[in-house]
Amino acid sequence: MSAHTIDPDNYHNQLAQKVDSLQHLLQPFTTISPEVFASQPANYRMRAEFRIWHDGDRLDYVMFDAETKQRIALEQFPPASALINNLMPRLRDLLMANKHLRWKLFQVEFLSTTTQQALISLIYHRQLDDSWQHQAKLLREQLSDFGQIEIIGRAKKQKLCLERDWVIETLSIQGREYHFQQVENSFTQPNAGVNTDMIEWALKHTQSNPYDLLELYCGNGNFSLPLAQNFRRVLATEISKTSVASARYNCSINSIENVTVVRMSAEDFSAVLQGEKDSVRAKEAGVTEFDCRTVLVDPPRAGLDADTLALVQQYPTIIYISCNPLTLVDNLKQLASTHEVVAAALFDQFPYTHHMEAGVVLQCRTKE
Repeated sequence: MSAHTIDPDNYHNQLAQKVDSLQHLLQPFTTISPEVFASQPANYRMRAEFRIWHDGDRLDYVMFDAETKQRIALEQFPPASALINNLMPRLRDLLMANKHLRWKLFQVEFLSTTTQQALISLIYHRQLDDSWQHQAKLLREQLSDFGQIEIIGRAKKQKLCLERDWVIETLSIQGREYHFQQVENSFTQPNAGVNTDMIEWALKHTQSNPYDLLELYCGNGNFSLPLAQNFRRVLATEISKTSVASARYNCSINSIENVTVVRMSAEDFSAVLQGEKDSVRAKEAGVTEFDCRTVLVDPPRAGLDADTLALVQQYPTIIYISCNPLTLVDNLKQLASTHEVVAAALFDQFPYTHHMEAGVVLQCRTKE
């Protein structure tokens, strides 16, 4: 995405094109029209990253056109949250005025929340020292009027954290507030508004379930925590050590006690359930004691591997959230042999790009 392709006046036209595209992709599997969840036309991204371009004493945030590779200097970035846009000019001015902080700085990354918290990572082509930390603390104080601001310095094999490397996002989901720790450089959903829509959609399609939920690729508990209210228990797996720690922390700060998080890849978990592999972590979590009749997956862009695909087919209900409808469709070719699509949705997480987030609910076909 480049800055000049962002046109809020054209938002609904680009969304309509995505709806047509998704309907065409799902046509072999269902006649159901997807429910459409639009994004805010601007200020929807809670994170952004920019290269820093040096020109004498001047610094500019820059991005590069995806097609022409042309460098584009930015004063503001309309997709980013209002907090990021408010921070951008002030941060740049403070960096330009501080020789030590701007020296060999080549990238700035922002992670913001809907509740005026932001984490700013300053990334350098040099090693950082005590003097950098002192100046960074002053910078943090100078930005404190914007909210709770955290500063991190990064260089090759080096990370300096002034206080903490995370923020707390708070989302209102069906009238209840949920708090999520979001750690620097770990995966979080970029569009807070659409993320809320995704969670509420999943809640709607899993109401009053007397059994347990299996969730693969659970991340920081983004779906696990809200969906816990609809199930007896939730068994959630995730390979990232950082995300597992966040998911468990988030269960604690939200006082949710019926979620068990296991650090294990979806592939390894599949092998354990098939009896092909032993796992101390799985035994400690008591995975065989769960009675899961619903599985939720939110896999990476590559979709589900063959073993995990075979695993999810064993569950009567499948909730599949996909950031790549092409691999979703590829997976549906196998899932359609045992399940039928009973609901579909388009979540416009990434306006003004070709990327689409889709969701489908599949129910096991009745055996004749």
